Amino acid sequence: MKEIRKIGIITGGGDCSGLNAVINGITKCAVNKYGLEVVGFTKGYSGLYHNTYRPLDLRAVSGILHEGGTILKSSNKDNLFNLRVRNDDGSYEYKDVSDEAVQNLKYLGVDALIVIGGDGTLTSARDFHRKGIPVVGVPKTIDNDLPATDVTFGYNTSLETITDALDKIHTTAYSHDRVMVVEVMGRNSGWLALEGGLAGSGDVILIPEIPYDINKVVDKIKQRDAFGRNFSIIVVSEGAKPLGGEVTVREIVEDSPDSVRLGGIGSVIASQLQKLIPEHEVRYTNLAYIQRGGITSQFDRALGLLFGVNAVDLLMSGGSGRMVQLRGRKITSIPLDEVVGSGEVGETSKGGGKQVDPEGQFVQAAKAIGISFGD
Repeated sequence: MKEIRKIGIITGGGDCSGLNAVINGITKCAVNKYGLEVVGFTKGYSGLYHNTYRPLDLRAVSGILHEGGTILKSSNKDNLFNLRVRNDDGSYEYKDVSDEAVQNLKYLGVDALIVIGGDGTLTSARDFHRKGIPVVGVPKTIDNDLPATDVTFGYNTSLETITDALDKIHTTAYSHDRVMVVEVMGRNSGWLALEGGLAGSGDVILIPEIPYDINKVVDKIKQRDAFGRNFSIIVVSEGAKPLGGEVTVREIVEDSPDSVRLGGIGSVIASQLQKLIPEHEVRYTNLAYIQRGGITSQFDRALGLLFGVNAVDLLMSGGSGRMVQLRGRKITSIPLDEVVGSGEVGETSKGGGKQVDPEGQFVQAAKAIGISFGD
């Protein structure tokens, strides 16, 4: 591998708290420890294709550690190996424009990339590594569904947001004897609903891994009524589904690598419950994008910094084609092929994400204290 003197940073996919901590860690380590130049491409891989970037030095990353989101901005629609391009006649077609991106790197004198993102973003990182670009990946998702790392930054901050929201909703539910249905993110993994619901005193937690029976949810509400607790809080993961049913799809975004957007299951459940327990007022809240933003928690700041520093160290020690990961209390690394699969260009692993074990300690502890999963 040729000598690395200048590195580029890309933040792709959905934003989350902790991204700026990673950018801070990468830049400061690169400058202070290795004397490197650093640039940040704006709006994910779009910046790499359109050659839009900003220089990053110690001044540029000063004071960003606690901020949510990413100073580089992000995009989840720009797979340069299969980019939707508009033709002169107004029609669209998909093209591999990765060679243009490689030429931009050469033009700027960028010798290597550190790519921060989830499955889709890291799949492109793997593919750029195959084209000869030194690349190191950093895992990012608030859903905590990447099996290649124990936890991802952004997850802890999202849990704090969910817990705070449930604390506030609890007082309204109690004051009006209401049933409150709260929908949270998570795609096909129920970690946010499970851990957030546990910390936020949820009475029912519905997750993708345990299909629910709406009548079992009603039974739990009536059980609480009989106990004199005439209100209930139901935490629903966006990927939850009824026994024998399917997930609720909010929309299909055709020009996105992850085209299926889940959402709305909380509204469906609230409507069903209102008919089944007319003696209660049932209200629905979707926490939606507030789960992504806000001041970054201490844990996510620390993890982001550690990921950033170790990503630079890994790159400078010849670890191209790998991703940093957290195992226990130690930062290690793993080949990108093992993270997203070793298939064709643009093809991610079909093995699925890290899901909640219905027989695991978290679920069993929740059931032991009386939480229902609708099963």
